[in-house]
Amino acid sequence: MLKEAVEKDFEVATELGGGADEPSNGSLAFPKDRFISEFLNHNGRDTVNLLQADNNSTNGLESEVTQGLVCHSKINNTRFLNKHFEAINRALLPGGTYVGCVETSEQFRARLIRQYPAALRYPYHLAHFIVKRLLPKLGITKRLYFRITKGKNRVISLPETLGRLISCGFEPLEYREIDGLTWYAVRKVRDPHYDMDPTYGLIVRLQRIGQNREPLTIYKLRTMHPYAEYLQDYMFRMNNLQDGGKINGDMRVTGWGRVLRKFWLDEMPMWWNYLKGDIKLVGVRPLSRQYFNLYPEEIQEYRTRFQPGLIPPFYSDMPETFDEIVESERRYLQAYEKRPIRTDITYLFTALYNIIVKRARSN
Repeated sequence: MLKEAVEKDFEVATELGGGADEPSNGSLAFPKDRFISEFLNHNGRDTVNLLQADNNSTNGLESEVTQGLVCHSKINNTRFLNKHFEAINRALLPGGTYVGCVETSEQFRARLIRQYPAALRYPYHLAHFIVKRLLPKLGITKRLYFRITKGKNRVISLPETLGRLISCGFEPLEYREIDGLTWYAVRKVRDPHYDMDPTYGLIVRLQRIGQNREPLTIYKLRTMHPYAEYLQDYMFRMNNLQDGGKINGDMRVTGWGRVLRKFWLDEMPMWWNYLKGDIKLVGVRPLSRQYFNLYPEEIQEYRTRFQPGLIPPFYSDMPETFDEIVESERRYLQAYEKRPIRTDITYLFTALYNIIVKRARSN
């Protein structure tokens, strides 16, 4: 059986010093092993151990054969990463646990700072960003990049890692930085989504709830890490909403994404939605399903009776809390229902004044 063969290879590699750093006396002296032992017994017969995080190691795994699986090498060298996670999902029994590791983009940057002097560090980091971060996300160069590199030494952020895992049917339990890598433990909660169109490129298509609850595709410049849309429920559970109704400490947003949001550059593609007639100039924003579900049911019903807009009432009233945002939208919709043209003109000029004079900024 493949499971037994994999475990045998792991045991041999451990004896030769190439496996899991487990001390000969059986104590858990290494932080990695202590982390793994919190979630499963990786030397037990109910756990599969993989030495390499590659598709060859996982493609032959049988369906629902184990309650736990540990991969002892980082996923940065895995070419078809989602296929790797999907195969692990199939191998686990319902509720089973998978433990793995990744060198995140932040940890790579820290390693770069340690290895190179400043004179070489910044030019190398710029070139590395273009080759490893930008080219894989452009449709015109993506296939060529993976054909040449075979997916080796990919740079991947923690949010993208967690987002991919969630899309492949896992629920994050915990993650922890250990010896320059981030180790994560996740639980199988469902089958994978098999998403063929994640938010990966420069311009992303986001599914929103439009008028009459009809699905609406909104275009924006990507300001979040790839697969960030799968993290929204997780972020809502782990964090509170901050002033302005955004998620507090939202790790999904990239550094350059915050700059784009500050000056509304991320919303420039939404003018295409406006030109197509999907949205009007002023109106409540079309929301993701997760955020939409935070609203009281009566407001959900009320706001979907109207066409959404590009410039929301937020920039006219400048509410601070989520409840104040809800009331701001209610007031706008009530006014719009009575005098639509007058209301939109009033809100438009008030919003422009706040943006230009008072320096109101996008969240």
